[in-house]
Amino acid sequence: MKLFSTLIITTMVAALILLACPVLADSGDGQTNLYQNAFSTDPHWTTNNPSSDYWDSSKGMYHFGIEPSTQNYAWTPVQYDQGPFTLEYDVTLEQVDDAATFRLGFSGTEMDRSKGPNVLTEFTTTKYGKVFNLRLLTQNQKLNEVMSTSASYNGPTVNFEMNKTYHVVVNYDADRKTLTERVTEKTSGTQIWNYYLNTWETLSGMNRIYIGSGGDYGTMNQYAIGYIDNIRLYTPVDVTVAPTEVTAQQTSAPAFTPRPTTKKPTTVPPTPTLTPRSSPSIVVACGALGIIGAVASWQRMKKNR
Repeated sequence: MKLFSTLIITTMVAALILLACPVLADSGDGQTNLYQNAFSTDPHWTTNNPSSDYWDSSKGMYHFGIEPSTQNYAWTPVQYDQGPFTLEYDVTLEQVDDAATFRLGFSGTEMDRSKGPNVLTEFTTTKYGKVFNLRLLTQNQKLNEVMSTSASYNGPTVNFEMNKTYHVVVNYDADRKTLTERVTEKTSGTQIWNYYLNTWETLSGMNRIYIGSGGDYGTMNQYAIGYIDNIRLYTPVDVTVAPTEVTAQQTSAPAFTPRPTTKKPTTVPPTPTLTPRSSPSIVVACGALGIIGAVASWQRMKKNR
């Protein structure tokens, strides 16, 4: 009887350990980082203008000073081939003159706003005020862009402010060939602007994250000055597209309805969802109960002999 009790306890403990294993295996966030930097230490970005583009150790952020027609830059290499990705970062702008633009992009070696491949986020000044701009140039030089102005898309003009920290997220959906930008106010988490573009083709060939004035031949002595922080570039792991109906697509549309032009899409594709892994918990539990039953039967047969 003592042996029988020991076998039951041992079997139950083993089953509980096996049940815990799947939880530990699936504890990741389903993402693979291609680059991540909180700038708590010197990131050693390559720059041709160290007096304006440098790591500020007192703030734990990266300072930039972007001036048109200087072709200044600061960049870091990234290992990327192709496929979906998400790029996000924080930015605080202290000064953006009328002819100046802050830009952070994910590009090829050119780091030029007029040359692809280039996924570019811009904070610029226009006649509509200080606005956001999402700009795309594919590796085959196909251009698509949208500003947060009523003249650029079917929605109200949205402006950014000085000395506020914004969190920018750019997502590339390789299956649907769409590029989406979402801007939120860092402190409150309030969404400021959200829009998307068609890429028309699969993006590839980007190998660096950069800031700078490449391709900007505007008036000199105009500046975009501030800090960037918390940059992260990552790709999803084991992502599949869940089947959705038309009604689901309608409910996932952006806050503003795009104009029916050839440049911009008229529907927003559904967001990819992580496919959950099958949990072996039930199988393991049944197996454990089966073992206990078998042991009990063997014990009864032994007594009846």
